Amino acid sequence: MQTPESSYDRRRLRQWLSGEARADGVSRRDMLRLLAAAGLAGAAPVALSTPAAAGPTAPGIVKPLPEDLFTVRGTNAETRFAALAGTGYHTPNDRFFVRNHTSTPLLDAADWKLTVWGDGLNGNRAVDFSLADLKRLPSVTHSAFVECAGNGRSHFTSQQGQEVSGTAWTLGAIGVARWHGVRLADVLKRAGLGRRAVDVLPRGLDDDYVTADGTNLGRVRRPLPLSKALDDVLLAYEMNGAPLPPDHGHPVRVLVPSWVGIASVKWVGDIQVSARPLYSPWNTDFYRLFGDAHPQNGSAPLTRQTIKSAWELDAGANLTAGVTHRLTGRSWSGAGGVVRVDVSTDGGTRWSAARLHDAPRRDGWVRWSTPWRPPSPGTYTLLARATDTTGHTQPDATVHNTQGYLFDAVVRHAVNAV
Repeated sequence: MQTPESSYDRRRLRQWLSGEARADGVSRRDMLRLLAAAGLAGAAPVALSTPAAAGPTAPGIVKPLPEDLFTVRGTNAETRFAALAGTGYHTPNDRFFVRNHTSTPLLDAADWKLTVWGDGLNGNRAVDFSLADLKRLPSVTHSAFVECAGNGRSHFTSQQGQEVSGTAWTLGAIGVARWHGVRLADVLKRAGLGRRAVDVLPRGLDDDYVTADGTNLGRVRRPLPLSKALDDVLLAYEMNGAPLPPDHGHPVRVLVPSWVGIASVKWVGDIQVSARPLYSPWNTDFYRLFGDAHPQNGSAPLTRQTIKSAWELDAGANLTAGVTHRLTGRSWSGAGGVVRVDVSTDGGTRWSAARLHDAPRRDGWVRWSTPWRPPSPGTYTLLARATDTTGHTQPDATVHNTQGYLFDAVVRHAVNAV
C-alpha cells in the first residue's frame, strides 16, 4: 500500500531486522518464530475462523448484542448493516461494532491516569495526566470512522475462493462517530516532547493477549510515526456526545483517523515516546500484507484504510417483485472522501449513479440511495462501486494476502424478489 509513511516504515523495518530498534515485549527471535507459526514466512495460509452463533452476549463484551443489530464473532461483535438504515450519519453507540483482543476492562475514570514517558521526552522523564488534566486542555471534535483492517475478510473466500486467516467479518466492522477529546500533539508537547523523538507507542489497559500457542504478547500496543501523532490523532473521551462506553475505550482511547482500527488503541494507559524506532507484534507479525503478491518479509505496516461500499440490506433479503423499493447504502475510503457511487441491480450488466446524501468528507462516509423495481421473482445480485477524491475506484477483485486485510473489491450482494 503506497502511503506517505511507507518509506518511513521500510526504513524502520530494516533497523529492526538489524537489531537497531526496540521490539517491545517480545524478543526478535520470538517475533520470527511467530511469523513462521502464523503462516507469514511461507507456510500455508490458515482457513477462515468459523463465526460464533449470533446471540445477546459475547465473551468479554459489556453492552447488549441483540441479534437484529449484531453478529457475534468470538470476542467481537459485527454490526449488521441493515441496522444502520435510517440511523443518520453517525453510528449510534449501541450499534457500533466491537473489536476486542481479550475482554473489555471496567475502568474507573476517577482513578485513571495516562503516563507519557520515554527517551523521546526532554529529560527522559515520565509525566502523568488525569482525565481532569486532559479536559483542561483545548478540546476538539472530529467525525471519523474506525474500521478493522480485516473488514470484508470473508469475501476473500466467498467471492474469490481464497483461504485467509482471522475473524470472518463481512462489512460491518466499521462505524462513524463524533469523537471529542484533545489533540495528542498538545499532550505530547505538554509532556516535553524532545527533538530526538521518532515514534509514539500507545498501550491499552486491557488484559495481556495470549496466542493459541501460549505466547504472551502483552497488552495491545502499536507505534505511530511522530509525523502522524502530531497531525490529526486525538485522545478521545467522548463518543457521540456521551462519555466513551466501556466497549469503546472508556475512559480515554486513541483515535487515528482513516488508519486501520488497530492504531486507535482503546483504554489507553501509557504512551511511550521513543528516540528510536519501536516495533510490537501488532506491526510485525500482524497488520502487514503477506503472500505471493507481496514482499517476502511482508509489506510495510498497514496505515490507511481502503475504499468500500455496503448495502443497508441483509444478504438474502426478500423484496416484493413489481414494487419500487428505495435501496440505501454507505461508501467510504481512507484516502479521501467518496465523490461517486455507481450501482447495478443485475450483477454488473448495467450501472447507474446512486444519489449521494452527504458531501465528501475526509475520514468519513457518504450515504446513498437508488430506486429499484424488481421486474419478476428471482434472485438478483446488487453491486455498489465507489470512487474517492483521489480517483481510486473499487476493483473487481482484491489482491490476496494471507491474513485477509484491506478487502476493497465490489461485493456481490444477493437478494430475492418474491
